[in-house]
Amino acid sequence: MIGEFIKMHGLGNDFVVIDARQTPVTITAESARAIADRHEGIGCDQLILVEPSTVADVRMRIWNADGSEVESCGNATRCVARLVGGSPRIETSGGLLCADLSGGLISIDFPPPAFDWDAIPLAYPIDTLAMPVSWDDLSGPIAINVGNPHIIFFVPDCDSVELDRLGPLIEHDALFPERINVNVATVTGPSAIRLRVWERGVGLTRACGTGAIATAAAALRSRRVTGPVTVSLPGGELIIDQRADGSLVMQGPAVEVFRGTTDWARFE
Repeated sequence: MIGEFIKMHGLGNDFVVIDARQTPVTITAESARAIADRHEGIGCDQLILVEPSTVADVRMRIWNADGSEVESCGNATRCVARLVGGSPRIETSGGLLCADLSGGLISIDFPPPAFDWDAIPLAYPIDTLAMPVSWDDLSGPIAINVGNPHIIFFVPDCDSVELDRLGPLIEHDALFPERINVNVATVTGPSAIRLRVWERGVGLTRACGTGAIATAAAALRSRRVTGPVTVSLPGGELIIDQRADGSLVMQGPAVEVFRGTTDWARFE
């Protein structure tokens, strides 16, 4: 079946977006991997399927480049909001998200984060705000779920961490039964953080929206910063703030790069 796709990105975190609100498209782990392949497919960090929803304006489903379906993606949510327009409510398996396109940047509301060990989830009970675990020089992380699971290491210099080596070791550690997104962060000012992310099922990425949210929430919870927090990633900056009720707001750009058509059957 010949269908259209939209190539979009948020701070260089890039997506193939399929608008299936009118014409259904079936995606499997195998087809997601084939589409995401940068040499023989279209190429992306994540494949995004936009479908009708019974509880929101649209439903968003997300597949990582390795074919695994995941719960949430902050940068992709902004891209879907840009595609849909207005102030859409977006259903994800990680929860219902609300977007606002009224300003120059796109704002996404996220519910309060979860710090409970079984909500992340971890393999056994542990203090998620000061975890007694380490991998080489990375130690004492914070674990949090913001729609998907993250672990955050606050370090003196995040650029010096061998994240390409340590990221996959931590992602696949038995402590994390559903794997984990790995963040290394350096506080650079009273309301500023520099961040690098090893994304579950993707690898090193130029930006991770939920990673920025998780890191800012962890830094606010541990009183390392005050909000609003500017999170600087290799692809650019996101602004994260926390309301009095604990909910989080992410602000950042979303860009449509081009549109194309392909035969989805070639990726089966």
